Amino acid sequence: MGFFDFFSKEKKDTLDKGLSKTKENVFSKITKAIVGKSKVDDAVLDELEEVLISSDVGVDTTLKIIERIEKRAATDKYVSTAELTKILREEIAALLTENKTEDADDFTTPQEKKPYVIMVVGVNGVGKTTTIGKLAYQFKKQGNSVFLGAADTFRAAAVEQIVIWGERVGVPVVKQKMGSDPASVAFDTLNSAQSAGADVVIIDTAGRLHNKINLMNELTKIKNVMKKVVPDAPHEVLLVLDGSTGQNAFEQAKQFTAATEVNALAITKLDGTAKGGVVISISDHFRIPVKYIGLGEGMEDLQVFNRKAFVDSLFGDDEKR
Repeated sequence: MGFFDFFSKEKKDTLDKGLSKTKENVFSKITKAIVGKSKVDDAVLDELEEVLISSDVGVDTTLKIIERIEKRAATDKYVSTAELTKILREEIAALLTENKTEDADDFTTPQEKKPYVIMVVGVNGVGKTTTIGKLAYQFKKQGNSVFLGAADTFRAAAVEQIVIWGERVGVPVVKQKMGSDPASVAFDTLNSAQSAGADVVIIDTAGRLHNKINLMNELTKIKNVMKKVVPDAPHEVLLVLDGSTGQNAFEQAKQFTAATEVNALAITKLDGTAKGGVVISISDHFRIPVKYIGLGEGMEDLQVFNRKAFVDSLFGDDEKR
């Protein structure tokens, strides 16, 4: 029994497949590092440090993980290399827990927040619109009524894409003409959603990385206008990052967290990349929970993030199902 009772085999298979390149990369390097050695000593830890840094886990986070393993080795007196991946799994899962990352098993929103408002931020090209479409699909699948707001009014393509996703998923999209005030679109969306008794509202925002002050002003204005309709909106400011860009995603996270209060992360395009370690690095550094991960093109390939499943997929399972 255990967490696999609610984390279905299909989801786990999608996760395994999506993270296979990162796993291959990390696992093969760890295997090389410990070959012919029976005990975790300083030489093994030095090798492990290199493996994690080269897998985009990031220097600071890697040092934290190594320190935790050193403490374990000191307490247990002897740690065999065979136990190393098990300890890695446990320590990384513990690290993710400290960043308020919770294990969710499905797309849910707090019942008392209605409508539950998600403002989505991130640069163009990271899969922001696709993530919004897939979120709408998943929330609707759970029986929620969903509204989308096309508040990226600077790019014709952005509005068109949201409209296409709205039609595909079967949810209403609120939009205005190109160049309209994004805050006005957000206001209209929340008004319409509230009148219709909607459960979830997802607002797209402009994806250009302009200077920090402009970005901050624009996002603050959208938030303030939303509060006129739903006083505690937005409930979630979701930053979408492209996991395949590794440390570039880290830099984007820096810019957006400086400009607005991000409280959830979606990390996309983890399939086809060996840079999946960046998920651990970003969550640890910014102390923001990873909420969703993108593992492929399909509607079902956006998953709620489950730290235990993620770590098990990355370093191999210890419990066989």
